Amino acid sequence: MNSMLRSSRAWLPVAVLVVVIDQLTKAWAVNELVDRNIELFWTLRFNLSFNTGMAFGQGQDLGPVIAVVAMVVVVVVLLRMRPEGGRLANTAIGLIIGGAVGNIIDRTFRGRGWLRGGVVDFIDFQWFPIFNVADMGITIGGGLLVLASWLASRELAPEHAAVNAIDDNLTSDPS
Repeated sequence: MNSMLRSSRAWLPVAVLVVVIDQLTKAWAVNELVDRNIELFWTLRFNLSFNTGMAFGQGQDLGPVIAVVAMVVVVVVLLRMRPEGGRLANTAIGLIIGGAVGNIIDRTFRGRGWLRGGVVDFIDFQWFPIFNVADMGITIGGGLLVLASWLASRELAPEHAAVNAIDDNLTSDPS
């Protein structure tokens, strides 16, 4: 029971780390990028922006709705998690939850009213929407979760094939 409980929270350190890094980098961006951009290399620059919508700047000023939906998604993910997910799945879930919580913090506390804040974005390739560490966590976590699911299904495939073969032998006509 104790190991099951421990493995069911294996994602928590990853989520906390993502939230801490996300909030520290956003605080830095808000303080350092108010009146300037920092050119890094090629088209990459740090450029402060506040997103009151959702991904790719869609749904501007829908912050309260987006925040509530994000909170519901986090709760559903937490309730539906299986403790036997494995290290990759737990890392993915931690990245997703940490990213969602990082952006929920912005929507809740940065702005002109509760749940009316804009998400701080500052990583700008100039040919792709501006994003932040929380967005990276959500995106990378989503990709890792798909990979973990695919790997888990590959591990189960031989087992299911053997069971199906036994079933076929038991139900086949002996004549």
